[in-house]
Amino acid sequence: MEKRSTFKALISHLRPHKTVPITPWRAKHLWDLSFTRVLILFFGLALFGLGDALVVQSNLGNAPWTVFAQGLSFKTGLSLGWATFYIGFVVLLIWIPLRERPGFGTISNIVIISASIQTGVLIFPLQTTFLGGVASALFGITLVGIGSALYITCGLGSGPRDGAMTGVHNRTGIRVGRVRMGIEVTVLIIGALLGGRIGLGTALFALLIGQSVAISFGVVARLTSKSPKNRIRCSYPSVCEPSLHTGSQPPPITKSGKARHAR
Repeated sequence: MEKRSTFKALISHLRPHKTVPITPWRAKHLWDLSFTRVLILFFGLALFGLGDALVVQSNLGNAPWTVFAQGLSFKTGLSLGWATFYIGFVVLLIWIPLRERPGFGTISNIVIISASIQTGVLIFPLQTTFLGGVASALFGITLVGIGSALYITCGLGSGPRDGAMTGVHNRTGIRVGRVRMGIEVTVLIIGALLGGRIGLGTALFALLIGQSVAISFGVVARLTSKSPKNRIRCSYPSVCEPSLHTGSQPPPITKSGKARHAR
């Protein structure tokens, strides 16, 4: 009975969460910096990049944006990290006509994730067996989920790709999910044509990353607070629903406690 109770408690603790927790380290604005908040942000982004690298080293296929970066690296001779950096920088330039505002987390996202991916592909072995590849991909997806939950709850700005996605949505009125799908299918196809690797790892990432982030949100929420007042409803499909990429900024909170969405 005791083992069963422990197992039930563990399952309950890992229950997926459909809210973005309001953590003690959440910023009041996009440039509200503190040592603890920046440390958590950097740690989360580093986990994200290392997790992405594990998916790459699974040798079973990459996440869509990494397929694009890998294809670009093959054609240009750039390392995977630098290809990821330049893609992030170019996507950030798209924010200008979309009138999106970057935060400290946006800039950090480009730099730290790119560096962490490059570090990861250098230190993690390339898998040569199917089971090893699946294990590497699943562990990588787990790390991406944990890293996403940590850096998103800092509230210091969305990543360049999610900012472009929400910017297009705000300017065109097209549903966020459709914009996300359109962008990521496009970069996936371009990346594949450039020689980027797609396969089972790509499918596993698409199917499981949403749950990985949701479970990580749940763990963070239960570790930091149990009060409903400290949680907001998540309105970003790229974060709370199964998606091909994660990393988004939770909506700011008004004095009434309700989430205020960008217009």
